[in-house]
Amino acid sequence: MSNILELKKIGYSYHSLQGETLALQDISFGIKEGEFVAIVGPSGCGKSTLLSIIAGLLKPEAGTILVNNPDGSLHYPHIGYMLQRDHLFEWRTVYKNAILGLEINHMLTEERLAHVDQLFIDYNLEKFKNKRPSELSGGMKQRAALIRTLAMDPQLLLLDEPFSALDYQTRLMVSADICHLIRNAGKTMIIITHDLSEAISLADRIIVLSKRPATVKKEIPIQLTLQDDSPLAARNAPEFADYFKLLWEEMTNES
Repeated sequence: MSNILELKKIGYSYHSLQGETLALQDISFGIKEGEFVAIVGPSGCGKSTLLSIIAGLLKPEAGTILVNNPDGSLHYPHIGYMLQRDHLFEWRTVYKNAILGLEINHMLTEERLAHVDQLFIDYNLEKFKNKRPSELSGGMKQRAALIRTLAMDPQLLLLDEPFSALDYQTRLMVSADICHLIRNAGKTMIIITHDLSEAISLADRIIVLSKRPATVKKEIPIQLTLQDDSPLAARNAPEFADYFKLLWEEMTNES
């Protein structure tokens, strides 16, 4: 399967009155259609900056991003970006929050609204459509934020530590549930996480970045042998501990 997106020697620096700080250097990797890729690395190495470049929010100072759509077109993939916080507006109902992107882009068609209704059913939020965000739990808010993202039918989902604000038990359940639904929808996903166990259980491939200036230290394809392919069951796979050890060594060895 060919890459739908390919980063070639991406570089980026932060600029201030005090000078220039090189953040990303020679970052190169590809993303295949339907693939789940996790990006891990030391805190402050530029993971979120890299995601913003992929999203088109920042322009790289070096390198290029190549597009290889399966249909041969050269348009940039339609991207959905989910941040650490849900950023739901309290003055709107959960449903009104979910259709905000459609509303802004004048895309409130019957077909898209029917898709949103189905997402509320899939994510077990149908009974909470007319509630305010403050009436939802943290996990439910994240589900609502993802519905808002998926309502625009993105080709590529970018998730920046989307479960970090949740308590550990809720994080396990919500991350497993959400990623299972994203896979079933056939979406391509890049997720940034500091949780190595989460990366192993969710991703098809893990990209390890070095400390700043970040480079790609290693790419680790994940292949777990187990009958139940859910993210929660993945933690019991016989290979899980070996992957964790390998990741830990890559993260802690900066020589």
